Amino acid sequence: MTNKMNYTIFCLESYKTAHNLTGKEVIDIFSRYNIIDYVKSFYDVLHSTGQEYIVDDIDKYISSRQK
Repeated sequence: MTNKMNYTIFCLESYKTAHNLTGKEVIDIFSRYNIIDYVKSFYDVLHSTGQEYIVDDIDKYISSRQK
């Protein structure tokens, strides 16, 4: 597995835990808002952040795409 893929899984699991969601719910959210592409595109910046930061960042990203 690549570092980007491992980090994407970390983000998915972190988001799932933080929001008490099922794996399917997180996959649906990540698919709807293209979160996987976002995480891969900004991997160089995001991978050095902590779990709390990435969950918050994903929430902000989703919020900005809902408007």
